[in-house]
Amino acid sequence: MTNFNYTPTFPIEKDNTEYEFITKEGVKEERFGKKIILNIDPRVLELLSERAFGDISHLLRPSHLKQLKNILEDGEASDNDKYVALEMLKNANISSAGILPMCQDTGTAIVLGYKGEMVQTGHDDVEKLSKGIYNTYQSRNLRYSQLSATSMFEEKNTNSNLPAQVEIYSTTGSEYKFAFIQKGGGSANKSFLFQKTKSILNPKSLEEFLHESIINIGTSACPPYHLAIVIGGTSAEFTMKTLKLATIRYLDNLPKKGDDSGHAWRDLEWEKKVLKLTQQMGIGAQFGGKYFCHDVRVIRLSRHGASCPIGIGVSCSADRQVLAKINNNGVFIEKLEKNPAKYLPEINKKELSEKTIKINLNNSMDNILSVLTKHPIKTKLLLSGSLIVARDIAHAKLLENLENGEELPEYFKNKAVYYAGPAKTPNGLPSGSFGPTTAGRMDIYVETFQKAGGSKIMLAKGNRSPEVKASCEKYGGFYLGSIGGAAAKLAKDSIKKIEVKAFPELGMEAIWEIEVENFPAFIIIDDKGNDFYSQKK
Repeated sequence: MTNFNYTPTFPIEKDNTEYEFITKEGVKEERFGKKIILNIDPRVLELLSERAFGDISHLLRPSHLKQLKNILEDGEASDNDKYVALEMLKNANISSAGILPMCQDTGTAIVLGYKGEMVQTGHDDVEKLSKGIYNTYQSRNLRYSQLSATSMFEEKNTNSNLPAQVEIYSTTGSEYKFAFIQKGGGSANKSFLFQKTKSILNPKSLEEFLHESIINIGTSACPPYHLAIVIGGTSAEFTMKTLKLATIRYLDNLPKKGDDSGHAWRDLEWEKKVLKLTQQMGIGAQFGGKYFCHDVRVIRLSRHGASCPIGIGVSCSADRQVLAKINNNGVFIEKLEKNPAKYLPEINKKELSEKTIKINLNNSMDNILSVLTKHPIKTKLLLSGSLIVARDIAHAKLLENLENGEELPEYFKNKAVYYAGPAKTPNGLPSGSFGPTTAGRMDIYVETFQKAGGSKIMLAKGNRSPEVKASCEKYGGFYLGSIGGAAAKLAKDSIKKIEVKAFPELGMEAIWEIEVENFPAFIIIDDKGNDFYSQKK
C-alpha cells in the first residue's frame, strides 16, 4: 500500500518579482476569534485592476526590453531581426508616455487571482475587478474588442471591452495574489492543444512534432515570441491553463526535475533544444533570421496513462502582463519599465537594412503594380499616400454585396488595402495606435476580391495561405508585410490623417481611408508566385 503523499502541482520555489508599493489604505488586519483576517475594502480591487490594465497597455517588463536589446547586440542576428527589434524598442518608448498603447489590439482582459483563506472582501471580487477594467478602457485610448452574441449569427460590440475573463482560486494564507494579462487576438489564436499518446514521448518523435507545430505558428502574432510548451496534464483544460501561466513566465521557479509525486517541473534541456530549433528555422523576427523566439519554456506535467495532451502557445511582442499582491503590508504591483529609452542603442540605421524603395500610393494602381513587380520578395518599402483600411466584418459585408450582384467599391480597386483597426484617437494626434491585423483571417476573401478587381495590394502582418499566393500569381497581386508590434510608433510617425469611408456603425471595424508617410513594409508575396514565408519551411 502506497503512503499518502501530497505535493502541490505548482511548487513555486521563490517569488523573484520586484514589486512597487501602491498603498495601504483599505487594507487592515482584524481579529476574528483566534484568527487574524486580512480585510480588504472591495474598492481596492477596483483601483488595483484599473492601475494594472493601465500599466500593461503602455509598459513592458525590463527583462523583455533587455531581450530586444540583446538582438541588436547579437552578431548572429540578421539585419531584419535587428530592424524589427529596434522598431519595437522605439515603439515601447513612445507607448511609455501613457497616451498611445503599444498595440492597437488592446486585447481581452484576463485576471487570475489566488485568494488566501484568511482574506475577506465582503463583496463579489469579479465585479470589482471588472469595474477597474471598465474604468481603464473608458478613460484611456484603448480599443473595445469584445463582441456580444445577440443571436447565433449576430454580434454587437459591448463598447466597454467587457466581459473580462476573471478566475479566482482558493489557496492558503492571508495574501491575495494576482496575474493581470492583456491578450490580443493574434497571439491568443496561436494557442494550440494536441491530443497525443505515449508514442510521442521519445526524443525523435517529440522533436519532429515540435518542429512542425512551431513552424506552423507563423509570424502573424508578432514575433519574437515567448514560446511555451506543456507536455502532459490531467485534462486538456489543465494543460491549457498551465500553458497560459508558462507564457507569462509565472512558472519560472518550478523545480527543474520531476519525481514520483507528480508535480509540474521545467525541463531546461529541452528548452535549450527547442530554442536552438527555432533559431535554425530561418523565420526570425518576422522577416527572416534567428529570432523567431526570445526564449522557450517547457513544462512537464503528469498525465493519465491513456492520454498525452500537449499545449503550445506564445506571448507576442506586446508582452502584456503584470503581477500584483495584497497582504498585511498593503497593495503591491510588479515594477514595469517606465523608461524604455535606456534600452535604445546608438545604431547606424544603414547597418540594419538594404536599399529602401519609396512607393507613392496616390499613383494609379497599374503604376504601383508596375513598380512592385520590378523588386524581389523581402524588399523593404516606404509607403506614402492614401490607404484603405478594412478588417473582418468589412470584408464580410463587401462579400455579401458582391454575392447580391453589386460591384466592389472603386476605392477597393484603386487603393491598397491595409488590414487594421485603430484604437481610440488621443487629443492632438491624427490617429490612435494603428498596427496591422493578422492577415490570415482575410485569406478566404482574396481570390474573390482579386477576381472582381480589388485587393491587388494588401498590407498586414504574418504569413498567408497557399491560396493567397496562387491568387496573387493569377491576378497580379501583392501582399506586403508590416511590422507587427509597433502600433504606437506607426501612429506617431507614419499616419497623418484618418477618416471613415464606409460602415461607420461598425466602430473600429469600419472601412477607413488613411494618409500615411514613410510607412514601413516588405514585399512578402509577389505577382510571380513567390512567398517569403514558404521559403522558410
